Amino acid sequence: MTLPGRPPVVDLATWQAARDKLLVREKAHTHEGDAIAAARRRLPMVEFDGTVEVVGADGPVPFLDLFQGRDELVVYKHMWHDGAPHQGQCEGCTVTAWHLKDAVYLNARGVSFAILTTGVWDEVAPFVDFMGYTQPWYSVRDVDEPVGGEMGHITCYLRDGDRVFLTYTTTGRGIESADGSFGLLDMTPYGRGEAWEDKPEGWPEGRHACWYWRSDADGNATWGPTSRPAPQWTRPGATPVDTLGRQGDH
Repeated sequence: MTLPGRPPVVDLATWQAARDKLLVREKAHTHEGDAIAAARRRLPMVEFDGTVEVVGADGPVPFLDLFQGRDELVVYKHMWHDGAPHQGQCEGCTVTAWHLKDAVYLNARGVSFAILTTGVWDEVAPFVDFMGYTQPWYSVRDVDEPVGGEMGHITCYLRDGDRVFLTYTTTGRGIESADGSFGLLDMTPYGRGEAWEDKPEGWPEGRHACWYWRSDADGNATWGPTSRPAPQWTRPGATPVDTLGRQGDH
């Protein structure tokens, strides 16, 4: 088979010279990221009422409980389609939630993690069980920002005793730091396989952004009514489907 475009073949010394040249740019990118993180640590913060209630497996609890006694908390705010079956829930949020199934290293650093969603708990609970998630999930239905509000964000909070503060939030491609597969794909010759990427001449043209997030029962990438978010096919009881069951925007 002929590959659909491939890097030129050179000797090891030539490859190493090109790799070393790129490494200079990579190091500069890393250092700029460090500088941005330093600026992030210097952002001001906003105090809010930490007694506001969210709903989880144990019923309503104050937001303060999500810290689990720790001083810092990171949450992912998961979009939700009311009334939709499991396969109809947000494929983008599934990417992030799946990558964050275990927060043991955050916990070791003194940081708690939780997932918040606007779905009602009676719908959220069976979805969490089906997906096999072990992170703590909570419904923030009708809860105002900065606990509720717009979903699809990673948001950070700080606790000082019973006082709670919003320190940082990001969305869009800002949440890619949690999605490790993207970083690995970006290291490969063909990248993410998406049309927007800058590719050498002769490379595959690529498809629409995020095209591989959903697939049908045969493993074909599709966003049609027969598809599920890709990780769902690994779950027991994930049967072929014929509808996403979405009633409208999340």
